[in-house]
Amino acid sequence: MRHAALLVLVAAVAALAAAGAAYPGHGNGNGYGHGHHGRGREHGHGHGIRAGSVVWVQTNEVSGNQIVVFDRSSDGTLTQAGVYATGGNGGVAAPGTESDHLASQGSLAFDARHSLLIAVNAGSDTVTTFKVHGDRLQGGQVVPSGGEFPASVAVRGRLVYVLNSGGTGIVQGFAIRGHHLRPIPGSARSLGLANTNPPNFLTSPGQVGFSPSGRKLLVTTKASGSAIDVFHVRRDGTLSDTPVVNPSATPVPFAFTFTPQGRLASGEAGASSLTTYELAHDGTLADARSATDGQTALCWIIRVGGFYYVSNTGSNNLSSFTVGSDGTPSLLAAVATTTDAGPIDLTASGGYLYAQTGTTGTVDEFHVNSDGSLTSVGSVTGLPVGQEGIASN
Repeated sequence: MRHAALLVLVAAVAALAAAGAAYPGHGNGNGYGHGHHGRGREHGHGHGIRAGSVVWVQTNEVSGNQIVVFDRSSDGTLTQAGVYATGGNGGVAAPGTESDHLASQGSLAFDARHSLLIAVNAGSDTVTTFKVHGDRLQGGQVVPSGGEFPASVAVRGRLVYVLNSGGTGIVQGFAIRGHHLRPIPGSARSLGLANTNPPNFLTSPGQVGFSPSGRKLLVTTKASGSAIDVFHVRRDGTLSDTPVVNPSATPVPFAFTFTPQGRLASGEAGASSLTTYELAHDGTLADARSATDGQTALCWIIRVGGFYYVSNTGSNNLSSFTVGSDGTPSLLAAVATTTDAGPIDLTASGGYLYAQTGTTGTVDEFHVNSDGSLTSVGSVTGLPVGQEGIASN
């Protein structure tokens, strides 16, 4: 295969990063403390908590998945507010030594409209929903995910789709009814993949997400064809029978977001590239424009205002980009900041960026400056190795 060498490099670097990472093994009495690693300034947590500013972290433990709730202080630091069992187990993609055990983006999703937090239990093939009350969670309804190894969740209005990464790869639709998810009859669609269960981290699909209009549902397949599948969303919440399969401009499309102009912005790991595309009404992708950050294994991506931040899990850092009105990405900083080993999922809240690390068990905290640069304000430590999934309000 033309890109085989790139894929082997991505796999090797990710495995090395995992093997070399040290579990921090320190924290507060609940196991989740706060440190600085020589980067941040000293601060306390007895004051400055902003009402309603919350970050949720999914532990993804195979012995019992949990959600750890953190209050965000006015200085951006996080203080633990509670721990809630999901009623299911976390999962580990094969071979199991990588920084990203779920090999996905969006495994934990917050729906502000309905005040719902939705978590995947990849080891149990289930999904859990919690009702959010400030920094407290209630309920914990568990439903079958509709497939094997659920790894990503998309929400639009009352419609939810779960990406099941194992086996053929299945997207299953649900309707939000009150505080619960109800499966939509006839909504399951196969991606036609040939994965095992659990899937290999390179070949499992990476993310499911809606287009800004809600009329399309997109899935990245990573190394299973290096394609971006686009389904049409029908009025009844079901999908077109088959997707439009779009080859990615560079190999291993992993995670994505959208620009304010509605272009798809895709993080593509094989060449560590950010690529933007025009998404046409018929589901085709056109006018691809790419830029690389020169790092290793660009996978996760988030837009914060006019800046795009990506996690380079093989390089232990974050890069930053801007995207022009014509869709052309430009590298702002190849190394916007270093992180603890194995940066994966990202979330942003109130001008702060939070980077979850899968091999070190931390959440690294950064202030987003007006020029797009990042300033470290500390790090939550002691979270489990293999954690994956982070969200905020």
